[in-house]
Amino acid sequence: MDKVDVARLELVIANRVLANEGVTDASGHVSVRHPVHSDRFLLSQSRSPQLVAEDDITEFGLDGQPIRNEGRALYHERFIHAAVYAARPDVNAVVHAHAEDVLPFTITNVPFRPVIGSASAIGHRVPVWDIRDRFGDRTNLLVTSIDHGRDLVKTLADGSVVLMRGHGFTAARKTLIAVVRLCVFLPRNARVLLAVMQLGGSINGLSAGEVDAKISAYESDDSGMWRGWEYFAARAGCADLLSRAQGR
Repeated sequence: MDKVDVARLELVIANRVLANEGVTDASGHVSVRHPVHSDRFLLSQSRSPQLVAEDDITEFGLDGQPIRNEGRALYHERFIHAAVYAARPDVNAVVHAHAEDVLPFTITNVPFRPVIGSASAIGHRVPVWDIRDRFGDRTNLLVTSIDHGRDLVKTLADGSVVLMRGHGFTAARKTLIAVVRLCVFLPRNARVLLAVMQLGGSINGLSAGEVDAKISAYESDDSGMWRGWEYFAARAGCADLLSRAQGR
């Protein structure tokens, strides 16, 4: 199995995990930068993440268009992925989803911040992108053009997460495992933060130093990241796919 085959298989696992953990539902998508051609990325054709299979994985250029026109239905918001990869050479995996627990923070001035250690990869600051600011109030809130995507990426900047007003979020990380892990814990962090806000009083979240230390610890702990990946894959019923990706 070559690098591209492994990447396709791992992308199927990522889709199944995100669906099983409630990050995506019928909508939402995850992509990975092409392991051979850095100016391309892999993303499923338009299917619900729970149903994505290897044959659904399609190659795209950084303009958001498929490398080969196969007549497939495509995600309208593939331009999110294209714009992130074009602007961020450090990013190799992207997720866009609409997890309900995160949505309140897209429409309020209350900042979304990491309050649990497992969500430290959220980073110090999570900006909110509003498509209305540049494109007016006649859009359907979807990122359906490369211009939309590029504007979104300006707000993401060098961060890991950008919220999207009344819509959802986009996450970008160095590896597929890292971005999936972040997206699993993102809604959990939102639930904890919302619960604390209901209690009233001040919020004693993670400090800047703790965020940096936790991110560094996770990024350097390959065994820990793998343990989580293996666990989530097993929960999603993908243990056999994981074995295949590892050549077992």
